[in-house]
Order: sequence, then C-alpha cells, then structure tokens
Amino acid sequence: MSKTINTQNDVTGTNQMPKWRSSDTIWMLSLYGTAIGAGVLFLPINAGAGGLIPLVVMLVLAFPMTFFAHRALCRFVLSGKSSDGDITVVVEEAFGRTAGNWITVLYFFAIYPILLVYSVGVTNTVDSFMVHQLGMASPPRALLAFILVAVLMLIVHLGENLIVKVMSILVFPFIAVLMVLGLFLIPEWNGAIFTDFSWSGNVAAGGRGIWMTLWLVIPVMVFSFNHSPIISSLAVAKRKEYGDKYAEPKCTRIIAASNIMMVVTVMFFVFSCALCLTPAELLEAKAQNISILSYLANHFNSPVIEYIGPPIAFIAMSKSFLGHYLGGKEGFNGMVNKALRSKGKTIESKRLDNIAAIFMFITAWAVATLNPSILGLIESLGGPILAIILFLMPMYAIHKLPALAKYRGKISNVFIVVMGFIAISAAVYNLV
Repeated sequence: MSKTINTQNDVTGTNQMPKWRSSDTIWMLSLYGTAIGAGVLFLPINAGAGGLIPLVVMLVLAFPMTFFAHRALCRFVLSGKSSDGDITVVVEEAFGRTAGNWITVLYFFAIYPILLVYSVGVTNTVDSFMVHQLGMASPPRALLAFILVAVLMLIVHLGENLIVKVMSILVFPFIAVLMVLGLFLIPEWNGAIFTDFSWSGNVAAGGRGIWMTLWLVIPVMVFSFNHSPIISSLAVAKRKEYGDKYAEPKCTRIIAASNIMMVVTVMFFVFSCALCLTPAELLEAKAQNISILSYLANHFNSPVIEYIGPPIAFIAMSKSFLGHYLGGKEGFNGMVNKALRSKGKTIESKRLDNIAAIFMFITAWAVATLNPSILGLIESLGGPILAIILFLMPMYAIHKLPALAKYRGKISNVFIVVMGFIAISAAVYNLV
C-alpha cells in the first residue's frame, strides 16, 4: 500500500492557513540557534582568505543551499504515517528495516560527534576567559567540565519545550553581539579585498586557487548553516500543533524565516570581518588556528572584542549543544529501539530518554575533560555523513516515495543533489 499524507486532518477547524503564532517564532529562533554556533566564528577566515569572489559566491548560495536542503528533510519526516514519528521511524517506513537501521546509525554519528565538539569548546572557552580576562587560576578541568555539562544537561532534563525556549532566548544576545561587532568594525574597513578580485586566488600568498577555495568552502557552509538535528523535532511538533494539512507549509515558512535571518546576520558579520582585514591576514589567522574574534582582538588590540569574544563563543556553543542534543537523542533512541526490537524486547520511552541523557552526559563530560585533539578529525568525518543525510537522502526519498511524488521534477532538487556531491567530495578531500 502506498503511503500518503493525511491532508484531511485539520486541527485548526478552518480551511484557512493559520496565522503566525508565538510558538512559530520560538521554533524559528531555535533553528537559528542550532545552526549558528562556533562555526560562524571561523567562516570569515575560511571564505575571506580566498578574496572577494568566494565571499560573493557564498552570499549567493547560502540561502538556497540551506533552505532547499532543510525543507526537503522536513518534508521527508512529514511523509511518515505516524503523527509522532521522528526521522528514525520514517526512514524505516520508507526504506525498510535494514536500510532504516543503517540510516539511523549514520544520523546518530553525523550529530553526536558535533555534540562532543561543543562540550569541549564550551569548557575551553570558559577556562580561557577565567584565566586571561578574569585573571583567575585555571580550575581543575574535570570539575569545570562537569559543572558546565551538568548545567546544559539540567536544561535538557527539564524537557524539549524548555530546550527550545532557552535556545530562542540565547539567540537574541548572540544576534545583538554579531551585529554590534559588525558595526564596530566598519571604521576599520579597507579596500584590500577588492584588490584580490581575480580567479588566481591567493596562491602567491600561500593560499589556494580560487576554484579550490570555492570547492572547499562548501562543506564549511554546510556546517555553519546546518540545523538538521532539530528539523525532525520541528516536523513532529508542528504536525501535532497544526495537523497534516498545514504542517508542511508552516514548517516551510519557519525554515525560510530562520534561514533569511541566518544569511542576513551571518553574512553581514562575515563581510565586515573580511573588509577590515587583507586576505593575507586572514590566511595568517587560519595558520594560527584561532577564531576570527581572537585574531581581531590581537590585531586591533581591542579590549572590547577581547571581552565580548568569549561570551559570544560560549552562547553560540551552548545553544548549538542543546540543538544537537535533540537530534543526538533521536538517533540514540532509534538505535536502541531497533536493537531491542530485533530481540523481541521493548523499552518505555521515558526510561530510554533518561538512559540517553546519562549516556550523553557521561561521554560529553569525559571528552570535555580529556580534550583530545582528534575531535577536529571526528567533526570532519561527520561531514560526508551529514551531507548524505541532509542533501542526498531526502532527494532519493522524493524520487522513490509515492507520498513525496508531488515534489518531483523541481530544479531545486537537482541543485541540492549537485551541492550534496560537492560537499561530500570536498569533505573527503579535507580528510586526505
């Protein structure tokens, strides 16, 4: 029997599209919060080091690449039969038990390593701020990591609704600081980046050619604007709130609004940073392996940036930690449920949520305490997996599933497939 979405279920009781609600705003801000994390602090360096052309290309591609991919993933989740079925349930419905098991595992390992990265980043940021800005002695790392991860997990323990609300609140200071920093840098703008308007890039200065820069900046963009971990939760929540009839258009509007906000705020910050430094200086920042805020603070000897930098990094990583936790929990629960079912067993959902929370807490605390250098490699390994889950799997589902047949034949589908393969190839190249 072919799967179809029940378009008759209208919980609003009307035949008109429901108006924008406060819950929609909260979810819009939560999508922004999940996507815009520490990666944005390295985006000006990765893109601006190649001169003006990569920045312009990124400005053009940022919205369509982010919006079409996440909308397709959301549509895929909404194609499931169950109103409360998350992505791990839908993949099994769509592709069968074996394929569903593998995709659930891939989904987990595309998100979970990034969660660990953020736990390390939060610990390092607070430790550095205490030592360098507050003049305190560095506390025992195990204790500091325990306290910070415990606070984040306390928010997690109080439920998904609180996670979404806290993330939406944290977005406001983050956006404010991004905009203030972008405006603060305007007096320092210079025309150096326009002198590098060529297809040769910065090869002479030790950088890569323009085509290589454009190729390798794609996976950076995927990470910098990625909010796939929370898309499944959005789809489930809006399906319950609006019913099958309006869930998809509502989710589309929420995703579009959050993506516009992402592109406007982040690209303004990126261009402002790039315009006040030369491409050679951005290459130097890349060689030093530090965020753009750290480099700007050192370059301009600015106490404003020096004191604003750590808090903005902390807020960015904290809200991204919470957003990735939702996706990581879905993947973990999906794997456990499938493993138990293969043995004829089941587990109560609340108990499984508690097990997932304990697992996430212990591993995040352990990794944050150990602070291994391999985390960068782990994040890179997640790149190809993320591109498969976000770009290629939804497009394959649209091509195969009767429930998604109405979305076939779109130019945007071809665009997403092409960008997906580019992102995968560039991420694999970075590994070797």
